[in-house]
Amino acid sequence: MAVPNSDVLINGIIQAKRSLSLSQTLGQKIPDSLWNLGRLNHVAIAVPDLEKAKSVYENVLGAKVSETVPLPEHGVYTVFVELGNTKLELLHPLGQNSPISGFLQKNKAGGMHHICIEVDNIKAAMSDLKKKNIRLLSEEPKIGAHGKPVVFLHPKDCNGVLLELEEA
Repeated sequence: MAVPNSDVLINGIIQAKRSLSLSQTLGQKIPDSLWNLGRLNHVAIAVPDLEKAKSVYENVLGAKVSETVPLPEHGVYTVFVELGNTKLELLHPLGQNSPISGFLQKNKAGGMHHICIEVDNIKAAMSDLKKKNIRLLSEEPKIGAHGKPVVFLHPKDCNGVLLELEEA
């Protein structure tokens, strides 16, 4: 039986360490995770005038735009603008306690409110993120605009961005 010489063995160890280090550096998922981050679902934009915003996307830019849907449990009206690879969600306040009202008071012209990324297992993602000290804005997922469970992550734990996770 041939025994590899020490140079071959050392080179193999160095190569294995480089591969592990590179995969960790590139942020590749560790295989024992119970959930996976998926594709960008949508970017949400708070707008002070929903009909005007719809018109810009539909009549000026030629996008396919959904009907306005009220979501009282989230305090918003939503409209989705279809793009080739994702969607824009236009948000407008619904009711006195709408989180979008506060946002629009600070940002009179509107602006980017949150981004939504799909996950394959929202409960596992929530459990894992809690262990990693990422604050969730609700203890249980709520049903979002697409009829699927969603949860929001605190922007202070996510580089100043309000993240919505939606089960794919």
